[in-house]
Formats: sequence, structure tokens, C-alpha cells
Amino acid sequence: MYPYYPETVRSPCLDYRNGPPAQQRLTFVLVHGSWADARFWDDIAAVLRRNGHVVYTPEYAGHGGDPNKKVTHAMITKSVVDFITKLNLRDIVLVGHSFGGTVIQKAAEQVSARIKRLVFWDAFVLKDGESLADEVPPQTRQGFEQLRASSKDDTIMLPFALFRDSFVNTAALDVAQWIYASVAPEPAVPLFEKLDLKAFYALPTPKSYVYFYQDNVLPQGEGFGWNPHMSTRLGLFRLIVGDGDHMTDSRTRPAMVAQKLYEAGRD
Repeated sequence: MYPYYPETVRSPCLDYRNGPPAQQRLTFVLVHGSWADARFWDDIAAVLRRNGHVVYTPEYAGHGGDPNKKVTHAMITKSVVDFITKLNLRDIVLVGHSFGGTVIQKAAEQVSARIKRLVFWDAFVLKDGESLADEVPPQTRQGFEQLRASSKDDTIMLPFALFRDSFVNTAALDVAQWIYASVAPEPAVPLFEKLDLKAFYALPTPKSYVYFYQDNVLPQGEGFGWNPHMSTRLGLFRLIVGDGDHMTDSRTRPAMVAQKLYEAGRD
């Protein structure tokens, strides 16, 4: 027989008769990935702010308005670290999307005391001594190397067909074309640099992984993929799952993405 719990002892936080409780107020720092810039977050950040959160979207070296494509991973990381320290941000939820996962791995080594939680959204979690290029399928790496060799400034520009089927595979064609119009060539060097991550793997910082199961950037299944291949490298972590792809939902369903990031970042 199930125990009886009278109305008077129910927790007020579970009483939704007057609507769901307000969200815990968080401070987000959102770090974008490759073939994107800080505008990637505009719609998601707007939703989070409407929900009462403080949101920052730093741009990093070689992206956005920076014409210099001769950047290193350390320069990119420094952009994020300097942004956090100059604004004296504390108790932050530091979010990395895609390549941004490697950036928050390295940034966390330098500003761990300022971080409440790390959130990786379909993001690379590299092992110590790896590069991002080490974690893509051989045919993808070969394609990157060919595109890099054919560029005049050591960048990689994704062909539309690859972008459409890998990054925005759930989007209608017109939406895919609209998103692709904002894509810029990506500096190649940071994608091939091997990173020393010994300090990252010694950090006790709480971690979450947001996995969108229609994301086709990495192949599904064993050996590659976002979850569990990347996510379980975090050790003890919170897993939040959504039904989106790699980029489409940042434009078409920002409220859904914002809610998943909140679920990943809250206490």
C-alpha cells in the first residue's frame, strides 16, 4: 500500500497550480564553434535574457569582424579568458558549442574559480594531446586538408552540400541556404593543433553535456559521435537530450535550445 502524503506537507516547489516556478537566475557565457561567430547566439541569448538570465557572447580571435585568420588555439582561448577576467565575471555557466568545447576546456584551466558549471553542447571534448582533426572520420580530415591546401589564407570553407547535410540536416532548403549565407572561412591552424589538457582533466568543476540526436556533424554510432563518445570523457556529468541538429535550431527554435542550456546549467 502506498503511503498517504497530506496536502499540507507537499513541497511548495512542486506545486504548479499557479504555473511553473521561475527559473533560477544564471550568468551564461556562450562560446560559439567553427564556421560561426558570436551572432550564432543572438536568438538564444535573447530568450535567456527574457527568462531573467545574464548572458554574454564573446567573440574570439579570427572570427566576426577580425580579418586576421592567422590565429592559434591559444589566441582564441585568450580572447575568451580576457573577456571573462576584464568583466570580472564570476559564478558563470560557461557553454561551448562544437569547436567551442575545446575552447572552454582550455579556458577552464585558467579561470576555473570563476566557473559554476561547464556545458558542452554537441561539442568536442578532446583527450590530452589530441587535436580536433584527430576526432573526425578519416575522410572528413582528408577533405579538410584538401580544402585547406586550396585556400590562399590557410582557411577552410565548407562547400554547401557538406554544410547542408551535416550542419543543418533538418532544415528546409531555403533555411539551410539562409544560414549558409552567414558562414565564413574557418582558420585551419586551431583545428589541427594538439592540446595539452592535463590541467583540464584534474579540474573538479561540474560538467554537463547537451546532446541533440539529429546532429549529423559527427557520424552516429561507435567510434565517433557526440554521445557517448565525447560526453563520457567528462567523467561524472549531467546529460540533457534534445531532438535538433547542429545549427538549425539556433535560428528556428531558440527557445528550445535556451531551455536545454538552462536545464544543463541550473543547480
